[in-house]
Amino acid sequence: MNCADASPPARRGFLGTCRQTPYRYNSAMKITDILNHELIIADLTSKTKKSVLEELVSHLAHHEKRVDREELLRVLLEREKLGSTGINDGVAIPHGKLKNIDELLALFGRSTGGVDFGALDGKPSHLFFLLVAPASSAGAHLKALARISRIARNESFRESCMKAKTREDLFQLIIQEDEKN
Repeated sequence: MNCADASPPARRGFLGTCRQTPYRYNSAMKITDILNHELIIADLTSKTKKSVLEELVSHLAHHEKRVDREELLRVLLEREKLGSTGINDGVAIPHGKLKNIDELLALFGRSTGGVDFGALDGKPSHLFFLLVAPASSAGAHLKALARISRIARNESFRESCMKAKTREDLFQLIIQEDEKN
């Protein structure tokens, strides 16, 4: 089913995302079930780990009113103390759980200049997938992390993201990669 072919109630999910069926925690998950073009920042301006987290959280809280900006930032900073969520190849997946949400939330941000995020390979992070889960959703949280990790491993995807011009272009790349896996 093409999103344009679906009736409006059937095709609109979280913040207007196009999806054929709502994501259920026990079904095969797609990143596009929890991410839409409004939750993409094409040009992060922050230069430090903390300021990147602040920028990501502010953008998410602006679009998702249930997110308490200060609480989420605290949760993410606490998680970073356990070990960096910066993984290899310029990707970081900051993540945490909040009590006051009832569904997975995601946001994608890109820093063309890169940010020292304490990544395992010592390289700057450019692509950031922020994932926020309900406090009681260990299974869904882990499935989403695994899904994002699979997508982020594709070198061609990462390179294309760095060349994309707009957030819509970035969203289309994520959709295309999401459909492959």
